[in-house]
Amino acid sequence: MTGERTSKRAFRIAFQTSIITVFVSVVLLVGLTLVYLSFARVTVITRTAARSFIEKVAQLGADHVDEQFKNVRDNLDILSGLPSIQEADIADNARLYSLMAAMLRNNKRLFNLYVGYEDGSFIEMDVIDRAKPAFRASLMIDQDAAFRLVVISRTARAAPVTQYLSENLIQVAEVAGPAGYDPRQRPWYVEAFKNDKTLLTGPYVFYATGEPGYTLRTPLKEGRRGVVAGDVLLNRFEDMLAQQKLGQSGLAFLFNDADRIVGHPEMNRLMAEIPERQDDLPQLGALKLPALVPIIRSWRDGGPAQQFFDDAAGRTYIAAVHRLDTAGSANVRLAMIAPLDEFYARIISERRTLFALALAFVGATLPFAFWLGSLMAQPLRKLVEETDAIQRFEIAERPRIHSVIAEIEELGRSVFTMRSLVRSFANFIPRPIVRQLIETGSSLRLGGSRREVTVLFTDVADFTAKTERADPSQVMIYTSRYFAALSDQIMRHQGTVDKYIGDAVMALWNAPVDDPDHTLNACHAVLACLAANQALNQEFRREGWPPYDTRYGLHVGDAVIGNVGSSHRMNYTALGAAVNLASRLEGLNKNYGTCVLVSAAVRARVGHNFLFRSVDSITPKGFAEPIEVSELRGELALASETEIVMCQRWDDVFASIARNGAAETTLVRLSGFLHDYPKDGIAEFHARRFRAAARNTGAAA
Repeated sequence: MTGERTSKRAFRIAFQTSIITVFVSVVLLVGLTLVYLSFARVTVITRTAARSFIEKVAQLGADHVDEQFKNVRDNLDILSGLPSIQEADIADNARLYSLMAAMLRNNKRLFNLYVGYEDGSFIEMDVIDRAKPAFRASLMIDQDAAFRLVVISRTARAAPVTQYLSENLIQVAEVAGPAGYDPRQRPWYVEAFKNDKTLLTGPYVFYATGEPGYTLRTPLKEGRRGVVAGDVLLNRFEDMLAQQKLGQSGLAFLFNDADRIVGHPEMNRLMAEIPERQDDLPQLGALKLPALVPIIRSWRDGGPAQQFFDDAAGRTYIAAVHRLDTAGSANVRLAMIAPLDEFYARIISERRTLFALALAFVGATLPFAFWLGSLMAQPLRKLVEETDAIQRFEIAERPRIHSVIAEIEELGRSVFTMRSLVRSFANFIPRPIVRQLIETGSSLRLGGSRREVTVLFTDVADFTAKTERADPSQVMIYTSRYFAALSDQIMRHQGTVDKYIGDAVMALWNAPVDDPDHTLNACHAVLACLAANQALNQEFRREGWPPYDTRYGLHVGDAVIGNVGSSHRMNYTALGAAVNLASRLEGLNKNYGTCVLVSAAVRARVGHNFLFRSVDSITPKGFAEPIEVSELRGELALASETEIVMCQRWDDVFASIARNGAAETTLVRLSGFLHDYPKDGIAEFHARRFRAAARNTGAAA
């Protein structure tokens, strides 16, 4: 054990030394590194990073374009595997038409799908609105038409027909033809058998729309000899390529070996700039970046795929070229261009400033090492947060803070121990007192002060009789559950549990923490305790334990509040006549058969919030004047009409008793009340007293 402690201590170093050493080392390392990189290496690093970054972006862009082509190829493979396609069963085949329409709906890049056969048979389905608006206008068809279906069936010897179908494939119109169309003469059909490993044909101008685009095709592997194909219009690439650009001024486009642009975010604009040949594609020169063409040629000759060039204004660009795996012999490539200054402008323009700042940083930070060192001590910040939480009396369990620095390690242990002690301390002393001691920084001492408090005493009726034969350990368990239920409600309503006396509870309001509504909160707490006690008794009955029927006494008045006892052991409590009266009121419940008795002072404070009824007038020992006693029945807002009427009627009877009216009249009124409420304990008490007084009077006579 001693060896382990020695080994652990070997890793502890003084806080001041460790912070200064680490700080100075980091400052020197970072500062000198910045000095080295700031002037000579920044340009090299910038270009290297830009080259690597644009290569990754170009790779992702190429993969994205390839993915679009592969999605089309997957549709072609599915189509070529259908028996109806392999057997050229294309006339009046509604199931085939539905499948082709579904494929077109699910692939937004496709303009159409079609199949050509060696005997000249042909089927094609187009999505009309994926071409330019001029295409729909040229067809002169209803707006409900969504698809165009062309069927030339040489097998069925039917005349060529063109149908226009709605989105739900309901026929909108039908026209004859095209009579002169032969798929076997089209480039996509011819090239499919010349090189069946190449997916792409084009770009070329489509027969149907007059627009340039690519055809993705594959020969049929089984059944009739033929080719399955689909068209992708160049204008469908505009949105896709616009999403691939890098930075604010970046550009992504597609080109071929003839240095023609075959895909561009603004392809329509570029096409419009060559009106003399609408069936041709724009050249790379249309981008107005003369240095780009030599870079592409250099790449074809084996040069790097990423190169830098300057435009006419002297702005530096980086370009990257990437192959498309699905292009095959069409040799379509993806090019990406981005201005270098959009990514590294700040570094490039401030290299010299960075050099000066780096040197100044190294020199200026050393004198402030002691001051800035504290910022590096994260464990210290956590310890401060811990002590602040303890001061706010947030004493929930938390893990201990550790550090390789010996002083912080010891401080963490001390804070952890302090939290544990405060949490244990709060279990034996009312938490408001503990919180007050922590917040004020004062210490416990004997003595007190006079202040107004609301005092509550509770007691379990017949507790000894219920528990004297029970197992003591069970008595402790069930009684603890009982105390927990009442204490929770008392504390929830801003009360302080002063002490437990056997099976009794003494609680205070407005001490030690000020509470302007202490009497109101105390009454709410008593009603909450009644409800909690009732729920707990149901559990006790189910578990075979006798219920705890509780009686309550509540009074508000001045008392001496503070610590009594000795310097070695003291108790926070309240002393005085107000405390004695609350205790007396609790004991009087058994005389009247009530649960909650309160003094007139309590009723006067909160009579408009709660329902009370008068019980008796007593003169406790130590009081010169009689004390009116009332029963707390519940919250006035929640009381039923029947309950309110009963209390009002009793108060009328009690007023007659208090006035010392004619005994016979009062007894008649009592009897009438008991006739309607035969089990009322208060009425029975007064009736017995009147009858006894009447008997004594008769005997004296």
